[in-house]
Amino acid sequence: MNTLLERLETVEKRYDELTQILMDPSIANDVSKMTAASKEQASLEKAYNMCQEYKSLLDGIEEAKELLKESDPEIREMAKEEYETLTKRQPELEQEIQLELIPKDPNDDKDVIMEIRGAAGGDEGNIFAGDLFRMYSKYAESQGWKIEVNEAQTSEAGGYSLIAFTVSGDHVYSKLKYESGSHRVQRVPKTESQGRIQTSTATVLVMPEVDEVEVHIDPKDLRIDTYRSSGAGGQHINKTDSAVRITHLPTGIVATSQDGRSQHDNRDKAMQTLRARVYQHFQDQQASAIESERKSKVGSGDRSEKIRTYNYPQNRVTDHRIGLTIQQLDKIMDGKLDDIIQALINEDQRLKLLGEQNDN
Repeated sequence: MNTLLERLETVEKRYDELTQILMDPSIANDVSKMTAASKEQASLEKAYNMCQEYKSLLDGIEEAKELLKESDPEIREMAKEEYETLTKRQPELEQEIQLELIPKDPNDDKDVIMEIRGAAGGDEGNIFAGDLFRMYSKYAESQGWKIEVNEAQTSEAGGYSLIAFTVSGDHVYSKLKYESGSHRVQRVPKTESQGRIQTSTATVLVMPEVDEVEVHIDPKDLRIDTYRSSGAGGQHINKTDSAVRITHLPTGIVATSQDGRSQHDNRDKAMQTLRARVYQHFQDQQASAIESERKSKVGSGDRSEKIRTYNYPQNRVTDHRIGLTIQQLDKIMDGKLDDIIQALINEDQRLKLLGEQNDN
């Protein structure tokens, strides 16, 4: 039997099971179960529709084959045209199905917490961190996403030594997860009188936002400190101990927030960031323990990995992981990241598909 069809029929069976579950009157009282079933069914809907199309296509090919045996020349001609159309569509549809059946990253639908830090290059690295924050803010705006700053350590020369922020919306992690790594900039700093090009870097970390149920943090393992906020925020913020620092004692991981409206708000933001960092910490531990796990060419997400160069004199951006160069740096820095992100998604899918084919 067609292996692809077998896999599709497994999806079809599960989709029908979920339909029955959602039609059961008793589920109406269990909001979490109903939400989970609805979400799972929605994730299978595209594959389910493809299953119907694929079955119809295979039936159509068999029917056309039978009609080709007819004695009537007109029927045979019509059958020939139908057969050619359907057999041309078959490999295209099979490719689409294979991509759809690639196991999804369970974090793809999640919001993210991003951290951008000025790295090599001193002031220029911090200024570039500010440029990257603006770039991601513009991109988020174009996607209809919302950005909320959790922590900002401004630099005297401009930009940030660290800025941490939450990006929320539809499928945020699925698009931004490829941004983790070291971003390199080549340009003449404003402070450079000789016109010499300097190379600086900023690091980006993208973490999926996690719920309390996904990572258990014992309140006994936390040390919570409050202190007076510094920087922007007006008179009120500087007169009260509204800033919050939370330390996870077993790992030493620290999260702070001082940009919220109140100590309570800052505590929530810091806790949100801490959960993401602790989750990422244990995910990294697990990944390093599984040596057989194949590293994706698109990138491991390691902050030390140099992933992209922004060359200002040549108005050029190069993503080193996929060898993509775009001669429109000005547009990229204005948040027009679709071409780069789609190319990274395509390469990721190609490698996963190749891995599945090698496993079969």
